[in-house]
Amino acid sequence: MNSHSNAALALKTLVVFVLLNAALVHAQQYRWIDGKGRVQYTDTPPPAGSKGVQKKNLDAGPPGLATQPYALQIALKGAPVKLYSSPDCGSGCDQARKLLNQRGIPFSEISAADPVRLEELKTLAGEAMVPVMVVGKAVQKGFLEGSYHSALDAAGYPPAGVLRPRDQAAPAALQPAKPPASEPGK
Repeated sequence: MNSHSNAALALKTLVVFVLLNAALVHAQQYRWIDGKGRVQYTDTPPPAGSKGVQKKNLDAGPPGLATQPYALQIALKGAPVKLYSSPDCGSGCDQARKLLNQRGIPFSEISAADPVRLEELKTLAGEAMVPVMVVGKAVQKGFLEGSYHSALDAAGYPPAGVLRPRDQAAPAALQPAKPPASEPGK
């Protein structure tokens, strides 16, 4: 064998090793107490008669978070995104929601239509105007595309085009009411 084929074999072996270890990281884990009272952690089921057996999921956290890019996981933990809107907001809220969806940013949308949410919005933004985007502790009033991108970038969110676009709709309270279905025969 020449040195080129040795290097290729070593690289293939390394790739297989890394892939197998990655699979084990997400394998089912068990916590149990052995016969001597010691706590054990294994990736195989404990022996019969073990006490305090617990299955552990090492991917714990919000559903799907562990499958998201690391930069997104960190940004979501440190600076979650909230969008305040209202039923009569119009295109500003629509554009804000569209930007967040196109960029692939998970966010919660809060309708400032009831008195409690309206007071919450006034406390955050200093006035009752929408849309307002909150990224961690940063507050962006109104909708300015560049300002929204800057706030998301500053919080460490992946840039546009990296994440898969989302399709999060407005909260039910913000969606137009559907006309009542007509009854047959009327």
